[in-house]
Amino acid sequence: MELVLLPTPEDCGRVVADAVIASVTAAQAGGGPVALGLATGSSPLLAYREMQARHRAGEWTADGVRAFLLDEYVGLPAGHPESYREVIRRECTDELGLEVHGPDGSAADPVQAAVDYEAQLQAAGPVAVQVLGIGGNGHVGFNEPGSSLASRTRVKTLTERTRLDNARFFGDDVEAVPRHVITQGLATIREARHLVLVATGEAKAAAVADAVEGPVSASCPGSVLQLHPHVTVVVDDAAASRLARAEYYRYVLAHKLATQGW
Repeated sequence: MELVLLPTPEDCGRVVADAVIASVTAAQAGGGPVALGLATGSSPLLAYREMQARHRAGEWTADGVRAFLLDEYVGLPAGHPESYREVIRRECTDELGLEVHGPDGSAADPVQAAVDYEAQLQAAGPVAVQVLGIGGNGHVGFNEPGSSLASRTRVKTLTERTRLDNARFFGDDVEAVPRHVITQGLATIREARHLVLVATGEAKAAAVADAVEGPVSASCPGSVLQLHPHVTVVVDDAAASRLARAEYYRYVLAHKLATQGW
């Protein structure tokens, strides 16, 4: 696991874009379609804007790339502006010209929709690079605390904390936030070749510290990243404020070999 500690969220956005574009470009060189895993939420937005700017500048191409979502709310009608399929199109993929795949949260049978999406991921994968955020309680995707580290794509019930955190996207109306989601499981997420997690702000500091320096535990789902062979964690100084080994991580980054890449 590589920890990248940077002064500002803008710095984090640039480095996440670096890492994602590098992994996508490497996968494109192998030929065939490329699966790119995208997360919604506030944390990746600056990275997506940087990716769009570089795409406009002709610095990389999205040819042959398909986007796959981490999760989706259950019960929102197709086309709802806060469905994750619509959010990711609006914030990232429409400008890049990417085809978007995600679980069908409006399906009559969400349980079967989760099974179907897991099968779709298995057929399309492995995901070349998966962008991740982390919740204040340590969730990744919508794998809330207590989720099995071996979990696959399934329906999950959101904690009230998560619903409160997400109410800002629904006009601060907590009751408008769905109680259920379809989310990739922790084992599904770990099958991506490269995981890139971005977190910014003091509110994420405890979750970041627990995920990267605490024990691997279902109590902090993000800690499962410690079991993956290729993880890049990009955080600003505020989100890094509770890391015990912060100075070592900065030292390692300052002395990184030019050939190591992301």
